[in-house]
Order: sequence, then C-alpha cells, then structure tokens
Amino acid sequence: MSEACLNDVLSAARACTVCAEHLPLGPRPVLRAGAGARLLIIGQAPGTRVHESGIPWNDRSGDRLRDWLQVDKETFYDAGRIAIVPMGFCYPGVDSRGGDKPPRPECAPLWHPQVLAGLPGVELTLLIGLYAQKRYLGKARKGSLTDTVAHWRDYDPGYLPLPHPSWRNTAWLRKNPWFEQDLLPVLRQRVQDLLSS
Repeated sequence: MSEACLNDVLSAARACTVCAEHLPLGPRPVLRAGAGARLLIIGQAPGTRVHESGIPWNDRSGDRLRDWLQVDKETFYDAGRIAIVPMGFCYPGVDSRGGDKPPRPECAPLWHPQVLAGLPGVELTLLIGLYAQKRYLGKARKGSLTDTVAHWRDYDPGYLPLPHPSWRNTAWLRKNPWFEQDLLPVLRQRVQDLLSS
C-alpha cells in the first residue's frame, strides 16, 4: 500500500461514525501512522484527556509509557517512526466502577486490517493491555495478563505484551518487580535499535 493509500485509510478512519450512538462524547477517532513506522503501539482506547486533545497517549499513562520506552515526545509522536493504533479509536465512556469502558468491539475488526496493511516496515508491535493481547496473540495468550506479560519471550521478536501504563497499575508493578528488572531493559534496547537504524 502506498503512503497516499494509507493516508486515505487514515482519513476515512478519522471520519468514522460507525458506533457514534454508543459514544457519550461523540466520535473523535485518535490514531497516528506513517508508512515508514517500524514500531507499532496497540493500546486500548483514548481517555477523556486524549479525546479532548486528539493526541494519543497525551496523559499520565502516556508519560509512563514514554518512560518505559525511554523516548521523548518528539520521537513518540513521529508517525513515520512510531504508529499508534489503539483497539478502539474513540473514548468509550465510563463503566459502573468508574473506570473506562472497554474499547468498542466494532473498531479493530473494521479498521486494523486496513491500517496495518499500510505499515509494511513494522518490526515490533507493543500489545498494551488485555484487549490487544486477546486479538493479536489469540490462543497463544496465557490465562491472565500477568502470565502473558511474564511469558513475553514466547512472543518475541514480533510482539511484546505489556500491562497498561495507567497509574492504577502501580500496585501491579510493585507486585511484579521482574517487569522493570527483566522486560523493560529488553524493551528499551529493542526500541532504541529500531528507532536508530
């Protein structure tokens, strides 16, 4: 797929209203991609701050994610190097417990095949959170997010499963010190190698 075709797909995705009736703040698809991207980040769905700004990972979770990757904002938002294609492109609303609802189920099946077809150079895909891991790891996924992330070597070199970098997961990080000790150094080296070559 040419860059022009990818841009057409991105324009269509950004204009999508397929699940508008289910979105409390209305549709505002948030994604970034360029044909030259070598790193793909597939997260969950935008939160309210990202919905308002239209900039992916423009929140505290994004700050933590950039720290995990050891990349600055300029690099992170260079669509020609890093593609950001969440499972749901729009803010899905709040669930009964006060957290964000899951990504809308219509989005990934409708748009991911088209967008990813325009990203031939992707060498590493970060699967952030359970929804991305379910879709892209399928039966190879372990019984829980913790087990899947703990077995990250099983999915390398193409995929790297990660927990969500939400500040709500600080207790998870404390409980699983192997994540910062074993996985993060490998993640950082892989990202540095991809973005520097």
